[in-house]
Amino acid sequence: MKLALLQMTSGIDPAANARTIVEAIGEAADAGAATLFTPEMSGLLDRDRARAATHIATEADDQVLATVREAAARHGLWVHLGSLALRRDDGRLANRGFVIDDTGAIRARYDKLHLFDVDLPSGESWRESAAFAGGDTATVVETPVGPLGLSICYDLRFPALYQALSTAGATLLGVPAAFTRPTGAAHWHVLLRARAIENACFVVAAAQTGTHEDGRATYGHSLVVDPWGAVLLDMGEDAGLGLIEIDPAAVEAVRARIPVIGHRRAVPDVVKA
Repeated sequence: MKLALLQMTSGIDPAANARTIVEAIGEAADAGAATLFTPEMSGLLDRDRARAATHIATEADDQVLATVREAAARHGLWVHLGSLALRRDDGRLANRGFVIDDTGAIRARYDKLHLFDVDLPSGESWRESAAFAGGDTATVVETPVGPLGLSICYDLRFPALYQALSTAGATLLGVPAAFTRPTGAAHWHVLLRARAIENACFVVAAAQTGTHEDGRATYGHSLVVDPWGAVLLDMGEDAGLGLIEIDPAAVEAVRARIPVIGHRRAVPDVVKA
């Protein structure tokens, strides 16, 4: 089974970002991929909130989403559109991912649960909750490459989410991201490998990379990790399309060796001694 990952340097123009995704859909389909995975904020990456607001629409009116759905149908390819910034009915924003099938239909949606509110030692400060509302649902969706559990970026630091997804049947975990360079260098590889090992799942993590138009810098290194924790694909720092063959049977083989799903127990109350 062949997967395609698009590593992007998304900018402040949604139309330009959409063109990059559509080109990747065509390339991935021509290469025989079953599914294309794109990063967090594929359609718009802009920390100038006033400028970004002029491009953020409702799901029904979002042109990047419409363009990707049309391209998925035209090329007959499933797409995990990592996430888009969308306006909710209540006026708040959602960081929302989509799984789109080969007819262009939306099979699943997922709003990022954990919002990135941190002050980094590098001096960077991020307050995602100032604009975005967190989601309240975890999602597993059937895809040609197996049941896919959805998450976004900062979710990666919260293993209970991934345990819930794998308990619900996920054999792949999608982690589209826009990791900063300091946190990426320190934690990206080890956290992704840990989530793969803990859940005996493939982890597919399409990432933003490079220096963006809004001035931020992201880490890159889109990864595919197998259920034993081996890195099958590391795309480094260059933007572009990556392709990798995976064997879905590896999930059951690893779970037969170390049956972590079946051995899980409810965590008892903590006693402070």
